[in-house]
Amino acid sequence: MKILKIDHIGVAVDSIDEKTTFWSDILGLEFAGAETVDSQKVKTAFFPVGESEVELLESTAPDGPVAKFIEKKGQGFQHIAFRVADIDAALAELKQRNVQLIDEQPRPGAGGARIAFIHPKATGGILVELCERS
Repeated sequence: MKILKIDHIGVAVDSIDEKTTFWSDILGLEFAGAETVDSQKVKTAFFPVGESEVELLESTAPDGPVAKFIEKKGQGFQHIAFRVADIDAALAELKQRNVQLIDEQPRPGAGGARIAFIHPKATGGILVELCERS
């Protein structure tokens, strides 16, 4: 598997609108736009930092994964995403090594990315996302 860089760090929040003030006005990060990913029941907002981004995640449904995360752990760090050269090859390698996956096949993510998640049980408690962008 070829990891190219940290693509983004995901932060679960109750309200993107409320939290944008901190990331933009206080830290001075540029707001690069928001997007809703209906299939994941989430609204995202991106703030580029060098070659990576901070991604704010707001649930669009009470039963969405981000809502469940916030209910269990509160707002804050939710996942780290690594950009990979070939997500299909990365998933095949992880399956071959018996790594527990949430997604065995890539699915559509924000910004046109193909994404898949590694289960936190396989990583020592951290949700890890693999991300391929063209």
